[in-house]
Amino acid sequence: MALERGLVQVYTGNGKGKTTAALGLALRAVGRGLRVCMIQFIKGGGEYGEHLAAQKLAPQLTIHQTGRDGWIFRDNLDPEDIRIARETLVLAGKALTDGEYDLVVLDEINGAAWFGVITVDDILRLIAEKPANVELVLTGRSADGRVIAAADLVTEMCEIKHYYQQGVQARVGIEK
Repeated sequence: MALERGLVQVYTGNGKGKTTAALGLALRAVGRGLRVCMIQFIKGGGEYGEHLAAQKLAPQLTIHQTGRDGWIFRDNLDPEDIRIARETLVLAGKALTDGEYDLVVLDEINGAAWFGVITVDDILRLIAEKPANVELVLTGRSADGRVIAAADLVTEMCEIKHYYQQGVQARVGIEK
């Protein structure tokens, strides 16, 4: 099965659930026989539950985790973070255009642009290069207005209440 028409979706906002929503869409697509690639920008630091699930769903679901362990600081960027992000952009472009995937999720790409390790123009170029039959999902906080304007669907996750505020740390199987 192949998509007749692929659109551009953006999941943004300060609330929890952007990556989770993209993974839900990926699971639905795999269930229908589509091939899915998720590329995670600035998301190093160990194996998450989705990586274990992708191993079980391979080759229909492929996840590439990129980035160093630790935080990125917008006002003091490490050249290594920029180098890794540039390499990840090349990987994203190949995944999007090589004809292997029906759905491509670029997880945390909006945040990568906000931090400054890639540019908004980089994201807009990927959108412009997207083949007509490939669905593209862009996740991450702080989506730029130009990315929002270029998208076909934009969903904003809005935090109303979060248990992190009560000291609950990321839990295995739920947040990681």
